[in-house]
Amino acid sequence: MRLERVRHPVSNDDSLDDLLDELDAHGDLETAEQVLSIRMEKRRYGKPVTIVEGFDLPRSEVQSIASDLKSAMGTGGTVDEGRIELQGDHRDRVPALLEKRGFQVRD
Repeated sequence: MRLERVRHPVSNDDSLDDLLDELDAHGDLETAEQVLSIRMEKRRYGKPVTIVEGFDLPRSEVQSIASDLKSAMGTGGTVDEGRIELQGDHRDRVPALLEKRGFQVRD
């Protein structure tokens, strides 16, 4: 007895765009649930450093956010232990930029 392969047309009820939108909406929900804190510390020689912490994201995403913040502030910085450190005191401008990205910022 010989078996024949039956070909069924592939049903594509959801387009790729719909799936990507759904995934992005889920990412936005996770972002909106995160509450970040922003504080300033004095480091060596009294230089201020703005610290943003509370991220529950992969390191690569935190690094991407840090890169955007550094560009917007025109300053240097780094990602250390899941938090973003920006050179200088930027507590007045950073909250608005993070809220624009969908994060909640604690006072």
